[in-house]
Formats: sequence, C-alpha cells, structure tokens
Amino acid sequence: METTQTIGEGLTFEKVWAAIQATNAQLKETDRQIKETARQMKETDKRVGAITNRFGEMVEYMVIPNLVAKFDELGFTFTEVNRTLLADWEHSVFTEVDAFLENGDKVMAVEIKTKPNTDDINDHVARMENLRKHADLHGDKRKYLGAIAGVVFSDSDKIYALKKGFYVIEPSGDTFNITEPKGSYYPHEW
Repeated sequence: METTQTIGEGLTFEKVWAAIQATNAQLKETDRQIKETARQMKETDKRVGAITNRFGEMVEYMVIPNLVAKFDELGFTFTEVNRTLLADWEHSVFTEVDAFLENGDKVMAVEIKTKPNTDDINDHVARMENLRKHADLHGDKRKYLGAIAGVVFSDSDKIYALKKGFYVIEPSGDTFNITEPKGSYYPHEW
C-alpha cells in the first residue's frame, strides 16, 4: 500500500502542498512590492506637495507687495496689508486670509492659489461669510470685498470667480492685472 494518496493523475499531496507554498510566497512578495510602491508614491506626493507649497509661497511674495498699488489704480485706497489668521473661539469663527487689505471703509480679502478652481472659489465664499460674521459680532460695519489671485485660471474658473463677485488677479508680463466683476457681474459685498 502507498503511503501517499494520489489526487488525480500524477498529483500527490506533496506536489499540491508545494504549489500552495510557492503561491503563498509569490503573494507575500507581491504584497511587499505593493507596499513599497505605495510608500514610494506617498513620498513622491509629499515632495510634489512641498514643491507646490513653495510655488504658492513664491506667488504670494510676488503678488502681495503690489496689491495696494494695483487696487489704487481701480480707485481703492488701502492703508494696511496683512496676512490674517482669524481664530475666534468664543463664536466658533475660524479662517485664514492670504492678504487682508484694509482702510476705514473697506476690506479686501485676497486668496492666492497657484491654479484656482471652483472648490477654491467656493471656499473663499465661505471664508468671506466667516469674515462678515466675525465683523458683525464685533461691530465692524466696513464693506468686505473678495479677490482671488492665481497663476493659471481656466476660462470657466475665471468666469465663475467673477460671477461670485470676486476680483480676479492674474499674471500679465512682469506684473499682474486685476479684472473687476462688472457688466452682468458685480463686486459682491459681504
């Protein structure tokens, strides 16, 4: 009598067991490769994010120093420019503004992105609403206006920003231009 039972023609328990162990080893190697690829992708994403953040910072440093002069050409007179982080714990109002231009009558809150999209524009609408809420809670009656600056605007995103009542700031040669929401669009005041 044979000590090993035959499973089908030419297959033995030992051969099947060896095949299962080989498959298991291949699955473990594939799993290791997938984890290594995921780690490399995460590292690449981190590096791309750092580059994008640096590029965004560069855009901010190029735009912010010239904002007052450019808005002055449109008839605004702003006397202060700040970066603002608003954290009003008492009233649960939190937001950050890349450039906050102020005078006695008006505030212009500028969001600066490398490539603004509709989500960024909608986020800025929410930011403007938070700023207005905070202003109302503190008796600030100034008119709040918004602007979005970007290196690259798609035509549809630019139109969307103008429809939302934002001034659009984009590069032009060595400087940048500001497009006013006018015609069928108008500057939104919060």
